[in-house]
Amino acid sequence: MRVQLSDHFTYPKLMRFVTPSILMMICTSIYSVVDGYFVSNYVGKTSFAAVNLMMPVLIVVGAMGFMIGAGGTAIVAKTLGEGDHTKANRIFSLMIYTVVIGGVGLTVVSLLFLKPLAVLLGASGTMLTEAINYARIILIANTFFMLQNVFQTFFIAAEKQKMGLYVTILAGITNIVLDFLFVGQWGWGIEGAALATALSQLIGGTTPFLYFLLPNRSLLRLTRPLWSGKILLKACTNGSSELLTNVSASVVTMLYNFQLLKFAQDDGVAAYGAIMYVNFIFAAVFFGYCLGSAPIISFHYGASNKKELHNLYRKSLTVIGCIGVTMAVISFAMASPFAKLFVGYDADLYRLTVTGFQWYAFSFLLFGFNVFGSSFFTALNNGGISAAISFSRTLLFQVITILILPLWFQTDGIWMATTVAELLSLCVTLPCFLWKKKQYGY
Repeated sequence: MRVQLSDHFTYPKLMRFVTPSILMMICTSIYSVVDGYFVSNYVGKTSFAAVNLMMPVLIVVGAMGFMIGAGGTAIVAKTLGEGDHTKANRIFSLMIYTVVIGGVGLTVVSLLFLKPLAVLLGASGTMLTEAINYARIILIANTFFMLQNVFQTFFIAAEKQKMGLYVTILAGITNIVLDFLFVGQWGWGIEGAALATALSQLIGGTTPFLYFLLPNRSLLRLTRPLWSGKILLKACTNGSSELLTNVSASVVTMLYNFQLLKFAQDDGVAAYGAIMYVNFIFAAVFFGYCLGSAPIISFHYGASNKKELHNLYRKSLTVIGCIGVTMAVISFAMASPFAKLFVGYDADLYRLTVTGFQWYAFSFLLFGFNVFGSSFFTALNNGGISAAISFSRTLLFQVITILILPLWFQTDGIWMATTVAELLSLCVTLPCFLWKKKQYGY
């Protein structure tokens, strides 16, 4: 039996609804990792470092898709909960066409300033050339990447989570196969890895666009947009935490790279890249749960169903806690195999990466609660609190810890920074939950 947004959610029903979103985010993370694996093992650690150096810029440029996706979905799901399906479709269409227009504009600007950005990040010599070549190809497909991100959330609001998963798997398989051919077999180097990713994003962005443009059996369809600056501003405000999360994470990654270059040279950047690739997969479980549960929360908020909001809130915290313990244990226990997968060819780099993995494992005990807190308030259309949690988690405390801890603990201080920052962020998230529980009735 199909699970609907309007249902009462038991643990089994909740997990049935969010599991496709979790798998979708894991698949997205895995195929994002594929470039790093092939570049590191088939091209070399300088090229691998170049990819990691430019990744924050690419994420920042594509972050508009996350913002419109999260903020727009909250409005559309709330509107569906209020029973106005026609308006929901028009708002949905507004969000999609805004992403297309904005994506093209951001791509042009980014390409113009690509080399100065690479130099600013510390690239020089061979690394500079590799970084520019990789990023230029990826940026050309940026609009499709943004569409892929925004459709991930709207598939859930349309009660077509499995369709979103199928699209992600299709794009992921495309990337893996093309990386194997372009980099592993034909030796096209870092440009081949970039081309493989760009083509997979083309598929990931155009397939759902065509699905929603043509007649379909979901709750949503592309139609005449409701051109409303007020609604668009609300979506941007509401999704500001997701934008802030991606932009801040990218800025912090740049800061990590600067510190690692200082304390551990190029090996530090390569080790951090390997840790982040695995972290993408682990964090995807949390993000997938939040992505899948947010439209349910928005729907019941729009329907003024406080009893179900309380049910979703309580069950979500329990699920997040269980996931956190599981992720921490796996990450710590598997540090050596994970490191060997990416940098097993270099003994010193391997040892550095294992140490980083083990320190980073502890952050998963806290990570999920902060991510859920931000997502929860976005779903309740409270972009201000959501952004405050996100700002503290992804920027404020990260910057403080990454600057201070290495002064006392050198490279180990860099690896500790994320866990300490998550602990400090929890001191913001928990009071926000307590502060607003009466207002929203959860």
